[in-house]
Amino acid sequence: MQQVLLQSGSLFGIIILGYLLKRWRILTKKDGDVLSRMIVYVTLPAAIIVNLSDLQIQNQLLLFIVVALIWSIFQVLLAYFTTFKEENKQKATMMYLGSGFNIGNFLVPFIQNIQPAFVPMISMFDIGNSIMLTGGTQAVVDTLVATNQRFSFRNMLRQLLSSIPFMCYLIMFGLRYFQVSLPSFIHTFFVPLANANVFLSMFMIGLYLDFSLPKGGFKALVKLFSLRYLVGFLLIFVIHILPISMPEKMVLSLLCVSPIPLFGVMNAVIVGAKEGYVGFASSLSFLFSLVFMTLIVLVMN
Repeated sequence: MQQVLLQSGSLFGIIILGYLLKRWRILTKKDGDVLSRMIVYVTLPAAIIVNLSDLQIQNQLLLFIVVALIWSIFQVLLAYFTTFKEENKQKATMMYLGSGFNIGNFLVPFIQNIQPAFVPMISMFDIGNSIMLTGGTQAVVDTLVATNQRFSFRNMLRQLLSSIPFMCYLIMFGLRYFQVSLPSFIHTFFVPLANANVFLSMFMIGLYLDFSLPKGGFKALVKLFSLRYLVGFLLIFVIHILPISMPEKMVLSLLCVSPIPLFGVMNAVIVGAKEGYVGFASSLSFLFSLVFMTLIVLVMN
């Protein structure tokens, strides 16, 4: 228990350090954009390569991809029906912010720091999650709600194929499917880059934190967090009665309290949501998720 608390506390400390350096004007929010590119193009791919280098392909792992697709669609539909009487802008905003999983920038670093053996399961889930975030969710939203966006399969495919982390998933999955191992010097090269992923991801979150909630946003925030977290805890209860292994239960439970993904934030702004509200909701979800994930690991360890 003490080790888990220390590890989670270190992650929280890194987030606060980033936030304070921004408040003290030593760094700015724009510096977070630089870190974001470093993470997406360097440290996250390295973490994927290192953690999947010994992956053993099993049917259970493949099911995580399907579960991600079904789960994401369920989230979008749930958000739609809970905002059925509201205007289209509010519906679309809730559908984008209330669905999806922030895995690359949050859950992978969290798991890396606390239980690296779970990264392969998270990675398989993120393949399905990536498909939804880059276009699948937009297709569902566009079908149910009239927005200023239009789904394009070509754009979705282009985003997936231009995503370095997603391509790393596919390449490593292909290599391990045919039981091909990377040369030891390649693995050794990527290890220090992978180790940097935890720090850079948490520090970037600190730079992005924004606690200015626009007037009138509290009610929508309560509904959003009820969708993401109250429903999440109900799902955790269901997960615990399923006939699956304890590691699978823990991974799925952690996913239940995942923070708002970046694609959700971007799409919510595109459909007309106030940037201040979206930024506040995203920032608060990072902190909520860190606390809830820590509690889940403590209880289930």
